[in-house]
Amino acid sequence: MTKVGVLGAGTWGIALARMLAVNGKDVTVWSALPEELKNLRATRRHPNLPGMELPESMHYTADLAELCVNKDLLLFAVPSVFVRSTAKKAAQYIVDGQLIVDVAKGMEEKTLMSMSEVIEDELKNVPGHEHCRVVALSGPTHAEEVARDLPTLIVAAAKAEQDAKEVQKIFNNQNFRVYTNTDRLGTELGGAIKNVIALSVGIAMGLGYGDNAKAALITRGNAELSRLGMAMGCRAETFAGLSGMGDLIVTCTSMHSRNLHAGMLIGHGMSAEDAKAEVGQVVEGINALPAAKRLEKKYKVEMPIVDVVDAILSGKLAARDAVASLMGRNLKKE
Repeated sequence: MTKVGVLGAGTWGIALARMLAVNGKDVTVWSALPEELKNLRATRRHPNLPGMELPESMHYTADLAELCVNKDLLLFAVPSVFVRSTAKKAAQYIVDGQLIVDVAKGMEEKTLMSMSEVIEDELKNVPGHEHCRVVALSGPTHAEEVARDLPTLIVAAAKAEQDAKEVQKIFNNQNFRVYTNTDRLGTELGGAIKNVIALSVGIAMGLGYGDNAKAALITRGNAELSRLGMAMGCRAETFAGLSGMGDLIVTCTSMHSRNLHAGMLIGHGMSAEDAKAEVGQVVEGINALPAAKRLEKKYKVEMPIVDVVDAILSGKLAARDAVASLMGRNLKKE
């Protein structure tokens, strides 16, 4: 039986843990919050995943050593801002060559590393870690739907195709179809930048704009993502795929989207901090914005939607003035 250790008990980590357990995997979940584990164990439910029941076969632990030892796969499902600190704590218990899957979406502000690169960076600091096998799992995948076994497609991306195929085999089932690619950076970049674009769509909705504006922001947002990705050496086709346009569409249109919800609140006049508090869960687009701005500057690409979102969140531009800023730009070819 495949043994899986899941680091993180948020909605995405628990939805995937439950799916793997239902599909016959031996699953153990770790959290840094003992009370969170106590509630999961006692109720077999997650407060933010209504209608989902966790299998009795699932295990829970607050001990990282217990979580990491003798596992076929480790799944990093903590928020992006906690990936480095979690990897740092877990690294001493992770064996060389361990298959690791990251599902956190973001780019680290200070280093501009993807989440997979952050994990690798921490593992290399431990003697004996010479061979990291870190796979990014990303795509249009709301936890609320995966928890209910609704049809979902996702992509496993790794530097080595065989690692992606191994993850594909472990996760794929009749309701959860997994594709593979070897453009890991492009896959992770899509997962990070789409959250910023979703904020812009939410802001537009909060201001009362319609479907035309939403479609424009999604399409031109993907153009910004593709432009940045190509400058960083990623593949163009990645941004037309599940982790690019696919993830962008679902995050910019679904009411499950925290980033869309936060953007709508900001469009209604809330500050970014108040919007985060109202959403009550991690809003990854706000976390990803500083890195997006730094990448834009580093690679000298034009990202006007990202610029406007940054100006609104920093208080330099009123949300109601954003459309004039975008619509008044110099005319050009598409």
